[in-house]
Amino acid sequence: MKVFMLFTGSGPVVILTSYASLTDPGLLRALAAKGFPKFVAFEVPVRLAEQRYGAHFFVAKHDLRDADDLRILDENGPRAFGLFRLDELTGPVIHE
Repeated sequence: MKVFMLFTGSGPVVILTSYASLTDPGLLRALAAKGFPKFVAFEVPVRLAEQRYGAHFFVAKHDLRDADDLRILDENGPRAFGLFRLDELTGPVIHE
């Protein structure tokens, strides 16, 4: 399980995924289908996301399938951006 903050044309979005890598072609197709064909992304430590999102994280995690799945954890850009300091994130990964 991985957590990423994507900086997209519409603002920051936090995702939870069972894909092993943000560059997995299946995940990239799923992100494009959700309207995120181009982004700059940073990995969020899973434990940090658990702490910051609390019960909402566990609900999303419970719905996540073991393989090839994606859940939007936070679509509220200002909240997502405000929950994490940039020095807490790893990256970036750029996809265009």
